[in-house]
Amino acid sequence: MYAKVENNQVVKASSNLASFNNAAPSWSAEQLAANGIYEVVYDHSNLKDSRFYINGAESFDFANDTVTASHSAATGKALDDVNGTDENGVELNPVVVISGVKSIEKNHIKSQANNLLHPTDWYVVRHAETATEIPANVSTYRTAVRTKANEMETAIDGAATIEAVEALFTYINTGTEENPVNARPIGEWPTL
Repeated sequence: MYAKVENNQVVKASSNLASFNNAAPSWSAEQLAANGIYEVVYDHSNLKDSRFYINGAESFDFANDTVTASHSAATGKALDDVNGTDENGVELNPVVVISGVKSIEKNHIKSQANNLLHPTDWYVVRHAETATEIPANVSTYRTAVRTKANEMETAIDGAATIEAVEALFTYINTGTEENPVNARPIGEWPTL
């Protein structure tokens, strides 16, 4: 990304160097700077996980011959479902429910559990149709998936803040630096 600076103000930003009049891809950094064009340096310190936050607007700053792109502070998304409203704040009729992060993440858990159970569904169908027993390891696995899904959804429901929900999914090293063990508080799915 490049930015054009005039009178110490960023007036244009583009990833295409050719969009700046007379700029040539072969120009050195010094030649670009002599024409008021600088490569953008990114400051991602305010960026947060977009699953849980609405990131602030990007802005550009020019100081000490450097153009820096940064974002204003992120805002946590709504935890719980809300009813949609019109521009005057009046609830829509019929009611339109806007899913909060908790509902979205719990639906994601349900989808993951379904995807994990799907390959072994045929054992359940075969058992229902022919009374052929489901192998013990398959039955144990299917129960473990459903149990883990319930545990995950309970953990999500128990989170009181957006930071707490995010923390459930954030991997941390529970081991040592020499022998790292990365885990997340919400846990992992069982395997067959």
